[in-house]
Amino acid sequence: MLDFFSIFSKGGIVLWCFQGTSQIFTSSVNALIKAVILQERTGQLSYDHDNVTLKYKLDNEFELVYVVAYQKILKLSYVDKFLNDIHMEFRDAYKNELQLQQFGKNFEISEMFTSILKSAEEWGKLQAAAPKVMKSFEESQKSKKTVASMIERKGDDKENKKVKKVEIKVPDAKIPEPINVELSEEDLIQQKRREFAEKMAAGKNKSKPTTEKLKSPKAASKKSKESRVWPLGGAPKDMETLDYTKDKDLGESPLPQQAVYLPDPKAIGTLQGEVRDMDFESESEEEEDVEERGKNDYVPQQVSQQKKKTGIFSLFKNLVGSKTISEEDMAPVLDKMRDHLIAKNVASEIAGKLCDSVAAKLNGKVLGTFESLANTVKASLTESLVQILSPRRRVDILRDVYESQKQKRPYVMSFCGVNGVGKSTNLAKICFWLIENNFRVLIAACDTFRAGAVEQLRTHMRHLNSIHPPEKHGGLQMVQLYEKGYGKDAAGIALEAINHAREAGIDVVMIDTAGRMQDNEPLMRALAKLIKVNEPDLVLFVGEALVGNEAVDQLVKFNQALADYSASENPHTIDGIVLTKFDTIDDKVGAAISMTYITGQPIVFIGTGQTYADLKTLNVKAVVSILMK
Repeated sequence: MLDFFSIFSKGGIVLWCFQGTSQIFTSSVNALIKAVILQERTGQLSYDHDNVTLKYKLDNEFELVYVVAYQKILKLSYVDKFLNDIHMEFRDAYKNELQLQQFGKNFEISEMFTSILKSAEEWGKLQAAAPKVMKSFEESQKSKKTVASMIERKGDDKENKKVKKVEIKVPDAKIPEPINVELSEEDLIQQKRREFAEKMAAGKNKSKPTTEKLKSPKAASKKSKESRVWPLGGAPKDMETLDYTKDKDLGESPLPQQAVYLPDPKAIGTLQGEVRDMDFESESEEEEDVEERGKNDYVPQQVSQQKKKTGIFSLFKNLVGSKTISEEDMAPVLDKMRDHLIAKNVASEIAGKLCDSVAAKLNGKVLGTFESLANTVKASLTESLVQILSPRRRVDILRDVYESQKQKRPYVMSFCGVNGVGKSTNLAKICFWLIENNFRVLIAACDTFRAGAVEQLRTHMRHLNSIHPPEKHGGLQMVQLYEKGYGKDAAGIALEAINHAREAGIDVVMIDTAGRMQDNEPLMRALAKLIKVNEPDLVLFVGEALVGNEAVDQLVKFNQALADYSASENPHTIDGIVLTKFDTIDDKVGAAISMTYITGQPIVFIGTGQTYADLKTLNVKAVVSILMK
C-alpha cells in the first residue's frame, strides 16, 4: 500500500498530493530532491531515506516530478507501472494547462488516482501469481554493464567471416590447364617433386624483405648494441656521492641533495592564501593560439574535418530529425557515450549511472533541429558532470584553523588510503602550504608498520625546516615530528600528539596512518578506532588518479568500514579526497568523477608533481572539458 504520492513542478509548486498515513514525508522528499535530483543522480530510480523507499518519475516536457513513498520493508512490484500510468493519464487530462504552465489551477485527480492505483495493484497480484519466466541475456543486468563494443556474440557477421576465408589472393601467373593424360607412378612422383621445388623457390624469394637489399655494408658489419652506462649507477667510485648519511656540500654535483622535494626558489612564499586551481587552457584560448600562429600555416582540410568529427557529441548525429527524444532513439548513442566515459577511466558502474541520468533528463524532450538537440545534450551532460564534481559543502581549511586557534586547540587532519598512493608525500605538500600561511604543524607518525615510514617523515621535516628556518618565524620551529617508533598503537600515538600540540600551542596536527587494503579487516578496525578515539576535524582519503573501477571498491569499503567498526551512532566517515599523480594521466580524468560520485565529498587537493609546491585544487571546468573531448 502506498503511503504518499505527490505531483510537483521542478520549481517547487505542488500540483496534487495524497497521504495515506499520519507520517510526515517532508524530510524524505527534501532528501530525495537534494541528494538525487539536484545532484544529477537521476539514473537511480529509487531512493531510501530512514525507513521509507521513494520512487519517482521525471516529465521533462512539462518539468514535473511524480513521487511515490512507501515503507522500505514492503516489496511492491506495481509501483513502476502505477507511475507510468498516472503520468500518461495526468498529461492527457491537463495537457493544455501544463503547456501554458498554469500550475495554480485546482487539479482534482482523486478518482483517477484511485482507479489507476486499483488497476496497478490487481496487475501486481496477477504478476505474482503468474509462473516466472527466465530472463534472456539481453534483459539481464549483466548485459547492461558490459561494453558492447568489446563483446563478440555467436552468430554475428558469420557470412562476412566466410567470405573472408574464401577470398584468397591469386598470383598473376597463368595456371596451366590440366591435361587429361594418364601418368605412371614414376611420372607422378617427378611432377610432385617439381611442384614442391617451385613452391620452395617462391617461398625463399618472398621471405626476404625488400629493405634487406637496401642495407649498406656498414650496417651489416655493425657490432651488437653496447650496454648503457648510467651516471651514478652504483659503482664503487659513486659510493661517496650517493652516501646521504652525512650532511655535506655537494657543490655542482648532477644529483644535489633534497633536489627531489625542493620547490623552485621562486615558488617559496607564493602559496599564501587558498591553493590555486590546476592550469587549464580552454577551447577558446586554443582557437586564439591557432589564429596567432599565422595564416601561412597550412592545415589540410581533411585533418580539420576529422577533428570536428572526433568529439563525443558527433555521436548524436544519429538523432537528426526526431521531434521527441525517446529511450529507443538514445539507446545506441548512450552505449557509445558509456564506452567513451570508460575509455576516460570512469568506473563502468558510474559511467552507466551517468548515462542513465542523462537519458532520464532528455527522455520526452520535444526538440526541432539537430543543432538544438546537440546543444541540449551537451548542456545536459555538462550540467550533470559539473553538479557531480561541485562539492556539496566547501572545505575551507584555513578558516577552520583560525576557528580552532580561537578555541585554543589544534586543528587535526587524518590521512588514510591504500598502500603506495602517496599519503606521506602529499601530507608534506599540505604541510608546506600551511607553513606558507604561517601555521605551526606537528606531524604524528602513526604508521608504525611500514619500515622506513618514520624516517621518511623525519626527512620531510628536515627539508621543510630548511626552507622555512626558525629565524624567519621569530625563533619558532614550524614543523615538528611526534613519533614513538614502530609496533605501537597508532590511536594512542595520535592522542598523545594532539595533547602535546595543545600544550605547546601548535596550530595543526597531521596524522599519517599506515597504508591498508580495503579488504583487510584488522587494519580497517584499527583505522576506525583511531578516528573514533581522536575525533579529527578532517578525514582525507588519498587516492591515485590512475585507478579505474578499483576506486569504487576502495571508497565504498573504506566508508563502510569506518561506519561499521566505529561503534558510534554518528560515525565519522571520509570528509574529502586528495587525488595524487594527476600529472601522469593525460586525459584519463575519470577517477575524479568516480570518487566524487561515490562519496559525494569534494576533491580538496590534487597532486601534480614531486616538489612541495606541486599542490593544486581541482578545476571543475577543466575536468569536464577534458572528459567531453
